[in-house]
Amino acid sequence: MSIVEEEAKTAPDSSRRGFLRNLAGVAGAAAVITTATRKFPPSSGKESIPLAVVKTYEPPMVDGFSDPLERMRADMARAIDKPAAERHWVMVIDLRKCVGCNACTIACVAENHLPPGVVYRPVLEEEIGTFPNVTRRFLPRPCMQCENPPCTPVCPVGATYKDENGIIVVDYDQCIGCRYCITACPYAARTFDFGEYYTANRPEESGVMVGPAAEQYETAANHEYGEARPREGEHGSPIGNVRKCHFCLHRLEKGMLPACTSTCIGRATYFGDANDPDGVVSELIASPNVMRLKEELGTEPRVYYLT
Repeated sequence: MSIVEEEAKTAPDSSRRGFLRNLAGVAGAAAVITTATRKFPPSSGKESIPLAVVKTYEPPMVDGFSDPLERMRADMARAIDKPAAERHWVMVIDLRKCVGCNACTIACVAENHLPPGVVYRPVLEEEIGTFPNVTRRFLPRPCMQCENPPCTPVCPVGATYKDENGIIVVDYDQCIGCRYCITACPYAARTFDFGEYYTANRPEESGVMVGPAAEQYETAANHEYGEARPREGEHGSPIGNVRKCHFCLHRLEKGMLPACTSTCIGRATYFGDANDPDGVVSELIASPNVMRLKEELGTEPRVYYLT
């Protein structure tokens, strides 16, 4: 029995006991509850009041790491030392931990300076059950980075292809904006950059911009694929191009985790090299409750879900 649960049993009143039991279920071993007594001077005429004092401490170590992020960073350090051809980047999303906070979506927008209408990692929501017993479940959906991608062979100019890391990328300088790949993707994981801004209105037919100019943060250069591309003019790439999730390739090349993985508050997103037998993702994809979306299509996605 944990310290929290032991203290909950000896709590002096029902309201405090309920609080401690709830804390035991939520915080688990992340907090220690110790009891104390507040004493008043005899002249006050007040009785002593039992108090609950919360003291935090480091969570227990698992496989030598106190946080999954620390283990994933250690896995990344080993993977980045290997040649790209020997790595097999995969993402694992534990749907049991996802709370639908959209922190991953926002982190992706901030990391890649995404304009309106361009979303690399939406979180799909579904209401399940029968009223009044209803709840929601959430499904983060990045690009699946398929082993057999249906989006690449339809590109007439070869602008989208699988790079040496096995990640499907888009060459903005080659893309002509035909959007054939958007139609071919069975996961709806591709979007198009129409050149819109959050703070500036679209130009009228005369070409005159109406309303305020775009803020500086909207025109600043992003660093996708390791290239600085400011949003300048009406036709400068990536405006007019197809855009998609690329596992934050510019971060991977520096040994950093994707932005969505680092910011997941529930530690529901895992990332690493599946060719590393000691890596956390290798353990997770071997779980009996793992699945991939639309496997019957033969796309062999690199994104796995735990259900």
